[in-house]
Amino acid sequence: MKKAVLDRYERDPEGRLVIDIAAPRLEDLYSDFDRNAPYIRRDLDPSLVDYLIDCVRELAREPFLLRFSLSQPPDESRLLRIRRSVNSYFLYLTETEKNRVMEMFRRAAILFGIGLAILFTSVSVNQWLGEDRSVVANVFAEGLTVAAWVSLWEALAVFLIEWFPHRKNIILYRRLADARLIFNPEPPARPDRTGNTNLP
Repeated sequence: MKKAVLDRYERDPEGRLVIDIAAPRLEDLYSDFDRNAPYIRRDLDPSLVDYLIDCVRELAREPFLLRFSLSQPPDESRLLRIRRSVNSYFLYLTETEKNRVMEMFRRAAILFGIGLAILFTSVSVNQWLGEDRSVVANVFAEGLTVAAWVSLWEALAVFLIEWFPHRKNIILYRRLADARLIFNPEPPARPDRTGNTNLP
């Protein structure tokens, strides 16, 4: 199955898998909601973001690059903006995901503290009530014990299970932020003052 998935992608001469993105215009790569913002601050188009994330998940740990094919090739300065905006956007997603993880850990720590407090209260109440207690007192004491364990389990679930998918997202977003971008076709080489050609 894995080989069949990877065979869907072209490889460059260095063996990296190529994720192709085709669009008629540069503007089609960006969201319409912040049309007046500079490119580096604009959100990428949601469908493009979903496509890139799905592709990188599919490739797992395989090295890759992004190849953009535009029907109206932009000039060199705009290509540089694309590189910067893709990097900035996925760095933003990385930081957002890190903030979510930190918020989860803060919530887990609070739940853990509450659970311990309720558990100690439950033990104290059970000792104070002794063996001879009414049905209402028994229900109250047992309810405290259940509430304590529920709170503790919620906290442990975050530490042991729930944060892991977010960590995978952070790694994925970071890979996309650091990805090499190429353009098809490349813009024409621009001669510098020494007569050499500069490529973006």
